Amino acid sequence: MVFRKPPDGGWGWVIVVVSFFTQFLCYGSPLAVGVLYLEWLDAFGEGKGKTAWVGSLANGIGLLASPVCSICVSSFGARPVAIFSGFMVAGGLMMSSFAPNIYFLYISYGIVVGLGCGLLYTATVTITCHYFDKRRGLALGLISTGSSVGLFIYAALQRELIDLYGLDGCLLIVGALSLNILACGSLMRPLESSDSPPPEKTCVDKVPDQYFVYHEKEKTVEENISILEKGYVDEKCANNMPDYKQDSILNKNVLSSINVNEKDTYKKKVVEQTNFCKQLAKRKWQLYLNYWEETVVLFKNKVFSALFVAILLFDIGGFPPSLLMEDVARSANINEDDYHMPLISIIGIMTAVGKLTLGILADFKWVNTLYLYVTTLLMTGVALFAIPFAKSYLTLAVLSGILGFLTGNWSIFPYVTTKTVGIEKLTHAYGILMFFAGLGNSLGPPIVGWFYDWTQEYDTAFYFSGFCVLLGGFLLLLAALPCWNACTNQSSKLPPNTYSYKVASSA
Repeated sequence: MVFRKPPDGGWGWVIVVVSFFTQFLCYGSPLAVGVLYLEWLDAFGEGKGKTAWVGSLANGIGLLASPVCSICVSSFGARPVAIFSGFMVAGGLMMSSFAPNIYFLYISYGIVVGLGCGLLYTATVTITCHYFDKRRGLALGLISTGSSVGLFIYAALQRELIDLYGLDGCLLIVGALSLNILACGSLMRPLESSDSPPPEKTCVDKVPDQYFVYHEKEKTVEENISILEKGYVDEKCANNMPDYKQDSILNKNVLSSINVNEKDTYKKKVVEQTNFCKQLAKRKWQLYLNYWEETVVLFKNKVFSALFVAILLFDIGGFPPSLLMEDVARSANINEDDYHMPLISIIGIMTAVGKLTLGILADFKWVNTLYLYVTTLLMTGVALFAIPFAKSYLTLAVLSGILGFLTGNWSIFPYVTTKTVGIEKLTHAYGILMFFAGLGNSLGPPIVGWFYDWTQEYDTAFYFSGFCVLLGGFLLLLAALPCWNACTNQSSKLPPNTYSYKVASSA
């Protein structure tokens, strides 16, 4: 497939709109799962830690499976993957309405819906990057707000649907709404050029035509003999010289020579095929070794190692509020009449504001993106420590808004990764970091739920969450201090192809 130059507009704006609604429809329910969490606690009577696994899997499995999602989009294209994933999300939500126990929800809501969301996220980002180059940051920023707006709307929508139709009816209606992803996916027209000549095949693509004997169309011995006989008979007729003895001798010679040549050709091709397979296996093994060598080199970078720990601890401690804040309010005996807006909705809308604001700040030359990211981590840790002291709806609403805004630091995380490892290793490094972010998303809510089951209050759980986020922030801050670079330069040089984050005003 040959792609044209990104148009930075035109049909690309249609791609932005449908990608926005795709993320809105697929992430709306999983991000607002805190409303469903309360209903599942009452319906199945399980512990908070065990029940929290449903929402944590739905939000973490897509990140954990990000390498698989990337392979699927690369192999089949964004449009087929988006349509197939739309069926997955809708089917998983509808199946969840018939869940007989919490373990069924682990599969239907946690894995099926979560994996579908991961595939849709990869598809929307990929197709948007194909259509935009100069305005890529703006386009990606617009589609990423779809999930935050979805969280804001779905929190109130699911609560209203539960009041009207019950938990099962809510899941069925939300699943039916998700079928609109199919319409969005059908509009994700791939950007390809029909007039350009197809690219020349690589060596691996040419293998069947060159080396695989069974794929070639060869004439049999009898066919070769009949052709030679026909040519010989025609020659005899033209010269009027019939000679049956010479005809018989010629047939025998042709048969023996063809058999010998065919054996030699077969042996030669088998040897060539064997050598090629050995070279291909050696090349694949070398690529595998190179991947792990590059991974080791990445972790030799102090800032990257600290960033890996920070993103894991941040998601363990920072993600649970979006899932558990409604239950925190109920545990604090806050009257439902005081609710002017669901706390999860506040988190959602402030996350969208945070993404846009922090993204704009990161574009200023005088702002250091790494220090900006560290600041959001430290402030998140302080806000988590304050949750146990919040005993009113107003206080929890303010803290929810602060946490939502700070969670918008996801928009500057790619900037930080690029500055840390360099653009050449961004894909490799970002894949590793996203895997551990998914691991943190999956583990955070169950850990907080287990703390509640153990202590029967959320205070200890949020102290633990705040400690995790603060620890990650301080480790990243220490690793990024200029003194580390000075010490490194005095003691030894960095290995080749590694990058050290230099704190400068032009970050």
